[in-house]
Amino acid sequence: MPHTIVTNICEGVADCVEACPVACIHPGPDKNKKGTDWFWIDFDTCIDCGICLEVCPVEGAILDEEKPDLQQTP
Repeated sequence: MPHTIVTNICEGVADCVEACPVACIHPGPDKNKKGTDWFWIDFDTCIDCGICLEVCPVEGAILDEEKPDLQQTP
């Protein structure tokens, strides 16, 4: 099951983007409710490796399950 980036917790650090082996993490088009940049995971491309979760320094920003209601996508 793909991972989820919680849009309104993400702070746009982007460590996950460089770490992702399949390039399934993309920038959001605007700011989130916190006023920060954010990223989203393409559920169709994600291979559920969990590297994003390991490298993200923002607690709770990435979940180890698919939760489309918590992740905005453009």
